[in-house]
Amino acid sequence: MREDGNGEGRRVASGASPHGTDPEFLSLERELTVLLRRARANQGEMAREVHPHLESAAYGLLVRLEEHGGQRATDLAAYIGVGKATMSRQLRALEDLGLVAREPDPADGRAWLVALTEDGRRRVGQVREARRARYVSQLAHWDRREVAELARLLHELNLGMEK
Repeated sequence: MREDGNGEGRRVASGASPHGTDPEFLSLERELTVLLRRARANQGEMAREVHPHLESAAYGLLVRLEEHGGQRATDLAAYIGVGKATMSRQLRALEDLGLVAREPDPADGRAWLVALTEDGRRRVGQVREARRARYVSQLAHWDRREVAELARLLHELNLGMEK
């Protein structure tokens, strides 16, 4: 018997499926549920390390901007999977904190790009470096090929889940 991963303490017989689902997919769901819960908690901590008033959900925007440079708000909204109004609100909050600024799009003078400010780049870089150091410490006993394989599989999973 094992716990079902939802934290509710229900028990499921090993190898059995309560709803006819393959046990591999039940195991995947359980492990992803745990991973996502932990990731949400970590994202909140990282957001507060960037700035005490930064919303947890906005941290991903900052990472995207650090990795890909200035982007249009509509492209950011599509990537994150939120509506235009939600994106506008998050970007205003990030601007108010001095972490991002809008600049004219050189490819289209009518459009604007959102980019990290120097302060935003410095803060995000420090937090990401600390996070990478934690991963190195936590996974030090793993073979580097296993780490690379995990990264590859997660990338494939993310590609498969794009809208």
